[in-house]
Amino acid sequence: MNGKIIECRKLVSLIRRNTKCYFKDKFMFFISMITPLILLILFATFLRNVYIESFKSAFPENFTVDNRILEGITGAWLMSSILSVSSVTVAFCSNVIMINDKIDGNLNDLRVSPVKGTTVSLAYFISNFFVTFIVMMCLMLIGHIYLACVGWYISVGDAFMIIVDVFCGVLFGTLLAGVVESFISNQGGLSAVSTLVSSMYGFICGAYMPLSTFAAGLRNVLGCLPGTYGVGILRNHYMSGYLDALADAGLPSEAIEGIRASFDAKIEVFGTEIPLGAMYGILLGTCAVLLAAYILIVVFKNKKKKAAV
Repeated sequence: MNGKIIECRKLVSLIRRNTKCYFKDKFMFFISMITPLILLILFATFLRNVYIESFKSAFPENFTVDNRILEGITGAWLMSSILSVSSVTVAFCSNVIMINDKIDGNLNDLRVSPVKGTTVSLAYFISNFFVTFIVMMCLMLIGHIYLACVGWYISVGDAFMIIVDVFCGVLFGTLLAGVVESFISNQGGLSAVSTLVSSMYGFICGAYMPLSTFAAGLRNVLGCLPGTYGVGILRNHYMSGYLDALADAGLPSEAIEGIRASFDAKIEVFGTEIPLGAMYGILLGTCAVLLAAYILIVVFKNKKKKAAV
């Protein structure tokens, strides 16, 4: 029992150390925030009208609605995109502490210390999750201030579920980063992977461009990727209140369903609609698979290190 308590204390100390190392470097935090903030600024200054016209195209002729609903739903759609993508991209960036420890030799120092290898790996994972979640909450706060200014129609229940959605997205992103970056041991590899994920992930998960804009074959392929459902659950809870407001304003149910389908609040794969519960199941099921893979990688590497010694 005492041994477990001591190991837990070591784990907490390592988590605290990794977290402090990240936030101590203000440049790292700035880099994590800069891309989503740029997207939000670009939207507010240049792209807002494009999105508004896209939503208006689904309205019947001569249908008018309060401009705050239009401004809000476009901002909400963008926030669901930013948070879903950043849950993964920020996780890859914030995991830089593990890579830096490999490069600087700090990881070798930890291995010769009386700390289990599994404890070191678990500390990296928990710290990365904690750091990523904090960054995401900061982004969400900034986005929600913007939505409150232009038009807030998000219920308390949906606001709570958005936090749950972000939690699930961060868990997925942290596990994916842990698995992929466990094979990286130099700065060049980290830069290459981070650049690849940052530039591609938003497109292949349907965050930057709705899946409805893709060809049917590609749409079905992308619908098989778990990241798509990380976007889908956020779309549902961000847009729900605005769609209810549009319904109260007299927008026909057919038009509302068209908006849900066009803007990925409703996802169909091979002609079958994926329910919200199934979206959670697919995303969390993938997290379970990634967790199992991460554990196997950690165990295998620790055994290999011991055999080498």
